[in-house]
Amino acid sequence: MTPEALAALSARAYRHMAPWSAQAFAETLARPHALLTTTEHAFVLGLVVAGEAEILALAADPDHQRQGAASAALTGFHAAAAARDATRVLLEVAAANTPARAFYSRHRYREIGLRRGYYRRPDQPPDDAVLMDRALP
Repeated sequence: MTPEALAALSARAYRHMAPWSAQAFAETLARPHALLTTTEHAFVLGLVVAGEAEILALAADPDHQRQGAASAALTGFHAAAAARDATRVLLEVAAANTPARAFYSRHRYREIGLRRGYYRRPDQPPDDAVLMDRALP
Protein backbone atom coordinates (compact mmCIF):
# COMPACT_ATOMS: atom_id res chain seq x y z
CA MET A 1 0.00 0.00 0.00
CA THR A 2 1.15 3.52 -0.74
CA PRO A 3 1.26 6.17 1.99
CA GLU A 4 -1.86 7.68 0.42
CA ALA A 5 -3.71 4.35 0.53
CA LEU A 6 -2.62 3.80 4.14
CA ALA A 7 -3.86 7.29 5.06
CA ALA A 8 -7.21 6.69 3.34
CA LEU A 9 -7.70 3.38 5.16
CA SER A 10 -6.60 4.98 8.42
CA ALA A 11 -9.18 7.76 7.96
CA ARG A 12 -11.96 5.20 7.45
CA ALA A 13 -10.87 3.06 10.41
CA TYR A 14 -9.96 5.70 13.00
CA ARG A 15 -13.36 7.31 13.40
CA HIS A 16 -12.86 8.42 17.00
CA MET A 17 -9.31 9.71 16.78
CA ALA A 18 -7.11 11.64 14.40
CA PRO A 19 -5.95 9.43 11.52
CA TRP A 20 -2.39 9.43 10.26
CA SER A 21 -1.60 11.60 7.23
CA ALA A 22 0.03 10.31 4.06
CA GLN A 23 3.12 12.31 5.02
CA ALA A 24 3.27 10.65 8.46
CA PHE A 25 3.06 7.23 6.81
CA ALA A 26 5.74 8.14 4.26
CA GLU A 27 8.09 9.40 6.98
CA THR A 28 7.58 6.29 9.10
CA LEU A 29 8.03 3.94 6.14
CA ALA A 30 11.30 5.72 5.29
CA ARG A 31 12.76 4.83 8.69
CA PRO A 32 15.34 2.02 8.43
CA HIS A 33 13.59 -0.27 10.92
CA ALA A 34 10.04 0.15 9.57
CA LEU A 35 7.91 -2.94 9.01
CA LEU A 36 4.60 -2.90 7.14
CA THR A 37 2.35 -5.90 6.58
CA THR A 38 -0.86 -5.61 4.59
CA THR A 39 -3.87 -7.53 3.43
CA GLU A 40 -6.43 -6.28 0.96
CA HIS A 41 -8.39 -4.55 3.74
CA ALA A 42 -5.97 -4.06 6.65
CA PHE A 43 -2.44 -3.13 7.60
CA VAL A 44 -0.03 -3.20 10.52
CA LEU A 45 2.82 -0.68 10.65
CA GLY A 46 5.60 -0.84 13.18
CA LEU A 47 9.29 -0.81 13.90
CA VAL A 48 11.73 -3.61 14.71
CA VAL A 49 14.77 -2.54 16.71
CA ALA A 50 17.17 -4.42 19.00
CA GLY A 51 15.12 -7.59 19.27
CA GLU A 52 11.78 -5.86 19.88
CA ALA A 53 8.95 -4.89 17.58
CA GLU A 54 6.54 -2.07 18.28
CA ILE A 55 3.19 -1.69 16.55
CA LEU A 56 2.54 1.95 15.72
CA ALA A 57 -0.69 1.56 13.77
CA LEU A 58 -3.14 -1.18 12.85
CA ALA A 59 -6.25 -0.48 10.81
CA ALA A 60 -8.93 -2.51 9.09
CA ASP A 61 -11.52 -1.20 6.68
CA PRO A 62 -14.78 -0.86 8.67
CA ASP A 63 -16.69 -2.56 5.84
CA HIS A 64 -14.48 -5.64 6.24
CA GLN A 65 -13.96 -5.87 9.99
CA ARG A 66 -14.41 -9.22 11.73
CA GLN A 67 -13.56 -11.05 8.51
CA GLY A 68 -9.95 -11.93 9.33
CA ALA A 69 -8.10 -9.16 7.46
CA ALA A 70 -6.62 -7.54 10.58
CA SER A 71 -5.74 -10.93 12.07
CA ALA A 72 -3.95 -11.90 8.86
CA ALA A 73 -2.02 -8.61 8.79
CA LEU A 74 -1.08 -9.02 12.46
CA THR A 75 0.02 -12.63 11.98
CA GLY A 76 2.14 -11.50 9.03
CA PHE A 77 3.65 -8.75 11.18
CA HIS A 78 4.55 -11.28 13.87
CA ALA A 79 6.24 -13.56 11.32
CA ALA A 80 8.15 -10.72 9.64
CA ALA A 81 9.26 -9.29 13.00
CA ALA A 82 10.46 -12.72 14.14
CA ALA A 83 12.38 -13.05 10.85
CA ARG A 84 14.16 -9.82 11.85
CA ASP A 85 15.08 -11.44 15.20
CA ALA A 86 12.38 -9.77 17.31
CA THR A 87 11.38 -11.83 20.33
CA ARG A 88 8.71 -9.48 21.69
CA VAL A 89 6.04 -7.12 20.33
CA LEU A 90 4.80 -4.02 22.18
CA LEU A 91 1.87 -1.71 21.50
CA GLU A 92 -0.37 0.94 23.04
CA VAL A 93 -4.14 0.95 22.72
CA ALA A 94 -6.75 3.37 24.05
CA ALA A 95 -8.27 2.07 27.28
CA ALA A 96 -11.76 2.88 25.98
CA ASN A 97 -11.17 0.83 22.82
CA THR A 98 -12.44 -2.43 24.27
CA PRO A 99 -12.87 -4.16 20.87
CA ALA A 100 -9.19 -3.55 20.05
CA ARG A 101 -8.09 -4.70 23.50
CA ALA A 102 -10.10 -7.90 23.05
CA PHE A 103 -8.64 -8.38 19.56
CA TYR A 104 -5.09 -8.15 20.89
CA SER A 105 -5.93 -10.44 23.82
CA ARG A 106 -7.16 -13.07 21.34
CA HIS A 107 -3.72 -12.80 19.72
CA ARG A 108 -1.99 -13.56 23.06
CA TYR A 109 -1.16 -9.99 24.06
CA ARG A 110 -1.22 -9.18 27.75
CA GLU A 111 -1.73 -5.86 29.49
CA ILE A 112 1.50 -4.72 31.15
CA GLY A 113 1.00 -1.07 32.02
CA LEU A 114 -0.97 2.14 31.73
CA ARG A 115 -0.18 5.68 30.58
CA ARG A 116 -2.74 8.00 32.13
CA GLY A 117 -4.23 10.71 29.90
CA TYR A 118 -2.10 9.65 26.92
CA TYR A 119 -4.67 10.13 24.16
CA ARG A 120 -5.90 13.71 23.77
CA ARG A 121 -9.07 14.09 21.73
CA PRO A 122 -10.97 17.26 20.85
CA ASP A 123 -14.17 17.78 22.83
CA GLN A 124 -13.60 14.64 24.91
CA PRO A 125 -11.70 13.88 28.10
CA PRO A 126 -8.25 12.32 27.68
CA ASP A 127 -8.08 8.53 27.45
CA ASP A 128 -5.45 6.30 28.99
CA ALA A 129 -3.14 4.13 26.90
CA VAL A 130 -2.98 0.47 27.86
CA LEU A 131 0.46 -1.00 27.18
CA MET A 132 0.39 -4.55 25.85
CA ASP A 133 3.00 -7.06 24.79
CA ARG A 134 3.45 -10.63 23.64
CA ALA A 135 6.34 -12.95 23.02
CA LEU A 136 7.15 -14.10 19.53
CA PRO A 137 7.84 -17.78 18.89
